[in-house]
Amino acid sequence: MFNQQTINEHIILSHPEFSAQISLNWFDNEYWQQQGKIVGTKKGRATAWFFCHHDLTAVLRHYWRGGLVGKVLSDQYLYRGIEKTRVYKEFALMMQLIKLGLNVPTPIAAKICVSGLIYRGDIITQAITGAQSLLDVLKVRPLTEQELLKIAEVIAKFHSHGVYHADLNINNVLFDDTGEVFIIDFDRGELKTPHLSWQQANMARFARSFNKEQGRNQVMHWQQSDWQQLYAAYQSVLKS
Repeated sequence: MFNQQTINEHIILSHPEFSAQISLNWFDNEYWQQQGKIVGTKKGRATAWFFCHHDLTAVLRHYWRGGLVGKVLSDQYLYRGIEKTRVYKEFALMMQLIKLGLNVPTPIAAKICVSGLIYRGDIITQAITGAQSLLDVLKVRPLTEQELLKIAEVIAKFHSHGVYHADLNINNVLFDDTGEVFIIDFDRGELKTPHLSWQQANMARFARSFNKEQGRNQVMHWQQSDWQQLYAAYQSVLKS
């Protein structure tokens, strides 16, 4: 499914198409900066680094803890075996989602650095061409009826395959340069038996993210009728 190798204390996972190219340098943003290959950054809870290498444009993201624990442990996680790391779980899940034909970025490589009982991690995914988050769009204009339908269809397709997204929000739903909808950031995500309870909880979280961003942004082209239209389309697709 994917390749795994160990270099000293580093465990590297890689997509078979990229395995021959991957080195430890790939997980170092300073390396890409020295090469003059950083083409962008995106700041969230932490910085994501966009780099261009040959024909590949990719995103490098380090794993950081959130909340109060994050203020103490920052990027340190308890190591209980490779397959229990958040890095391995996310990379393996994304490989499965690609195989299912779902709209996610192609996972390129991931690194788990183990030191005693502690590990740190990084992941590299292929960049979505011309990506704009749902929030980016709503700051500029309302969504069209067709766009609302596309978002509903994609989320319903994920849910019908049993894909649980731990942080489904409007920053993690992207449009590419052709208008296709993608979902990103599958840290703590998993495949579950499709069930109305967790699907509805996922959609409730998604709905809250619209309200949350409306409170943060002076201009956001979103209203309750848009949500009603999106949710009705989602339910219709899920039942079909």
